[in-house]
Amino acid sequence: MSRVEDFLTAEEEQEIVQAILTAERKTSGEIRVHIEAHTEFDPMDRAKEVFQMLKMGNTKEENGVLIYVAVNDRKFSIYGDRGIDKVVPDDFWDSTRDAIQAQFKKNSFKQGIIDGILKAGKELQAHFPWQSDDKNELSDEISKGRSLS
Repeated sequence: MSRVEDFLTAEEEQEIVQAILTAERKTSGEIRVHIEAHTEFDPMDRAKEVFQMLKMGNTKEENGVLIYVAVNDRKFSIYGDRGIDKVVPDDFWDSTRDAIQAQFKKNSFKQGIIDGILKAGKELQAHFPWQSDDKNELSDEISKGRSLS
């Protein structure tokens, strides 16, 4: 697979966006998914870079979460802003990674991403419950980059 566009079908992408909407319905937290073909960097370093590129650090409560996937490298990472990182249990990032990885190992990429989104959403809801004045601060669409043909 050499094209980012071939990683998920349009229907699968919509299911992921729906999972983001569901996860964000009860929290002020923000979740994004970024998919690209390849990275020359450590996946966590690249996730931090993409996090900044997508301006995810600009949320009011510093509670953005990014799921980053480098398709051809078969690597991914999950990165959270300072606000959420301060309040989640120590094993949260590892357990979320493990939930995604369990599905990825079965080539169930859509489900792995959805599992990660819903797990992050549940934790965000516990620490950053939705308030009546909350607004969606970031796009829910999947962002894509670095496509190879």
